[in-house]
Amino acid sequence: MYRPTAFQQDDIDKLTAFMQANSFATLVSIAGGVPCATHVPLVVRKTPEGLKLVGHLAKENPQWQAFGTAESLAIFTGPHAYVSPTLYEKPESVPTWNYIAVHAYGKPQTLTLDVAPEAMEQMIDEMIGVYEASYDAHWQSLSSQFRTGMMQGIVGFEMPVTRLEGKYKLSQNRSHTEQQNVAAALAQHADPTIHTIGVEMQHNLAPPD
Repeated sequence: MYRPTAFQQDDIDKLTAFMQANSFATLVSIAGGVPCATHVPLVVRKTPEGLKLVGHLAKENPQWQAFGTAESLAIFTGPHAYVSPTLYEKPESVPTWNYIAVHAYGKPQTLTLDVAPEAMEQMIDEMIGVYEASYDAHWQSLSSQFRTGMMQGIVGFEMPVTRLEGKYKLSQNRSHTEQQNVAAALAQHADPTIHTIGVEMQHNLAPPD
């Protein structure tokens, strides 16, 4: 990811929290020399060894066949907003876009019910625990035949994160006054996504020199 110095964010705790809050990611792999991507919810797990991404794909999705051989990329995106040049002090300015994104790289390792039943059960339990904990009792009440059939139709994976890149593009390359102007304008916006990026800018705003 192109990350000018002003926009780089490398705080692991901050990036982890962002991924957990925006966990519907785009998972990109190279299969047969061609890029392929799946939009998928992920569990961001902290381990003593580092971060690990956990999820699953449909068995009919050919992307999982690229796992284990080459690096994949999980893209997490959050709030974003158009920034009008009218908010800047100099008339000779151009529009831009503010946003937050995190890229996580690693080699996913596949999990299947036949080879790793306990790991598959753990993956399902984690997904339920993160996305709808109250559903667990219902899932456990279903027949083992049904649950087995569902799990045989997917391929789980665990992806140890080997590289993590964060980009918080929040007008840090502008003057303090311009950052205040942009943050205030976006924070007052009725659109909740635009409002959120304005609030994030206000939290990120450095004190004036």
